Amino acid sequence: MKSLLIVILNAIALVIMPVAAQAAQPLLPDPVAFEREHFLKRCGADTTFGDDFATPRDINNDGLVDMVVNEGVITCKGEKGPDCTDEGCTYNFYLQVAEGGYFMVATAHMFSYDFIQRFGNMVLVMKMAPQYCDRGEGDPCEMTVRVRGTKFVTISKK
Repeated sequence: MKSLLIVILNAIALVIMPVAAQAAQPLLPDPVAFEREHFLKRCGADTTFGDDFATPRDINNDGLVDMVVNEGVITCKGEKGPDCTDEGCTYNFYLQVAEGGYFMVATAHMFSYDFIQRFGNMVLVMKMAPQYCDRGEGDPCEMTVRVRGTKFVTISKK
């Protein structure tokens, strides 16, 4: 009887926890418009957004089109990628939910990324600064990540 109660409570927690995580952040109807508005306020009317500014992509394999925003292709007050550093540029990852709308699930400073298919699932391969692979210098770190639900799960680092 006691173990049945524990199983029921675990099942309820699995249903409630994702909803609670999403409730902490309001859903955005359009993350691209949200990002553009932010940079227009910050940089003024002469802000330009490169072709790769927003990429629609199903990053968590749920069949819904998510969005990846690359801040490195923004020109702000004449400066391209105003927040880019030696560690790369900022990328924001937005997940779409079935109820409608998006929420930001992650932000990462990196050089670039690719989506590849491994064992039937799309994974994200991010090229990042060497310290993200526990190296002080040398070639960029290549981190492979699978997005499960709303979590980025690191598969490998090289």
